Amino acid sequence: MAQVLEFKLPDLGEGLTEAEVVRWLVEVGDVVTVDQPVVEVETAKAMVEVPCPYGGVVTARFGEEGAELPVGAPLLTVAVGEGSDGAGSGGAGSGAVGSGGAVSAGAVSGGAPEEPAERALQTAAERAAAEQDAEESSGNVLVGYGTAAAPARRRRVRTVRVSAPPASPPAAPAPAAPPAPAAPAAAAPAPAAAAPAAHAAAPASASDGPVPVISPLVRKLARENDVDLRSLVGSGPDGLILRADVDAAVEARTRAVKAAVRDDDELIRAGRHEARQSVEAGEEPRKAGLYSRHPLTGLRGLVADKMSRSRREIPEATCWVDADATELLAARRSMNDAMTDRDGHKVSLLALLARISVAALARFPALNSTVDMEEREVRQFADIHLGFAAQTPRGLVVPVVRHSQSRSTDSINAELIRLTESARAGTLTPGELTGGTFTLNNYGVFGVDGSTPIINHPEAAMLGVGRIVPKPWVHQGELAVRHVVQLSLTFDHRVCDGGTAGGFLRYVADCVEQPAVLLRSV
Repeated sequence: MAQVLEFKLPDLGEGLTEAEVVRWLVEVGDVVTVDQPVVEVETAKAMVEVPCPYGGVVTARFGEEGAELPVGAPLLTVAVGEGSDGAGSGGAGSGAVGSGGAVSAGAVSGGAPEEPAERALQTAAERAAAEQDAEESSGNVLVGYGTAAAPARRRRVRTVRVSAPPASPPAAPAPAAPPAPAAPAAAAPAPAAAAPAAHAAAPASASDGPVPVISPLVRKLARENDVDLRSLVGSGPDGLILRADVDAAVEARTRAVKAAVRDDDELIRAGRHEARQSVEAGEEPRKAGLYSRHPLTGLRGLVADKMSRSRREIPEATCWVDADATELLAARRSMNDAMTDRDGHKVSLLALLARISVAALARFPALNSTVDMEEREVRQFADIHLGFAAQTPRGLVVPVVRHSQSRSTDSINAELIRLTESARAGTLTPGELTGGTFTLNNYGVFGVDGSTPIINHPEAAMLGVGRIVPKPWVHQGELAVRHVVQLSLTFDHRVCDGGTAGGFLRYVADCVEQPAVLLRSV
């Protein structure tokens, strides 16, 4: 029996809530395999090919090219299983796609005898379980991570209430027969069917008991968008709050903000008109009016949200030190002079600073961590996924060099070049923009000496590097002109104290001043 599964636009990471359909890669009737790219979409940060987690025949597509779809909106439906060649997936009798995305094709037949109440209860529970499984595997797919089974989660078991089918007409009585026992394999995925209907949970109120939310994704989405779940009325079974309810609350707030902006624009125009009249009359304007207002949307809005959250949640502190980078520049020059055309790209200064940062994190691993206040614990990472700030025409992004602790300087250099080119072209994938554990910010390229950067939430620290300029410097007891750089470290004071942060920064400065120090950790 074929099933028609609905594949929804997955969460593309970094808080992105919508994407534009650029190009469909499949047509209705095409046969697709698991993880085959089916559509190309563009987000505020990158162009992404979205893979389908199901294998079968495409039965429908949703959204024309150029259409903007929110995360969680249907992308396409796929007929999988026996009969997925399309023979059994059409017609009104093949059932309807539910909110979870699964439907049993051919489950409704006009001439079939009605099921007993027990069988109807089991069937409904199986469908509910299939809908939940489909939502787990489609709604939460993150591009670049494949379609591995979702981790087991503890959930509240909810009993599906199904009323018994209408009794047969009196003219055709049938002898009562005990219902056939359900097969163990069929009952396994539907634990809710085994619970008596009398134990069904009553709808939870906003003021009594826990908030009726079963999905961690819904809680995370509400947290990131500052939505109070207790103020929502769930549209799911027994008042369950679904992702659609949170999205609707965010959309309603966005509409209210846009309406307020329109009202303010009217006031701005009135103020400008008043100021113009005052100037024409030879009077000084009483007050300066606003020139324009721009909603924080797209990448600018995402950056604003993330920076605000970092400052709101992280008690940060900053320390800095000046370092003589003359020897580091000389070492880089020697490395590049010894390279041939077959050796690839020249080693950049950023690659050397990245390699120094990795060595420093190996000595001070407390800074390669994150804080979980809900669990009240500091989580220290075994791998170093080094992010670096990159300015692009779209705005500021932070690509991630994964497993930096296992890479050589040449490998880090090549990955930095590749990610920078992808960032400027807008083709970074969500997997290349998320998961960083420490960030390197080379703001010296903008011609500034120092800064107190904002930590890239939820990381615990960020190393800032200013410009390298010739300055008077005491070198070996003599005053000389040396190339000096200012280094700054902003760190989360919850993960460490000033001694650890100062030790990290001092080690980085020592490696900059004497690159041979780095050889001990290579």
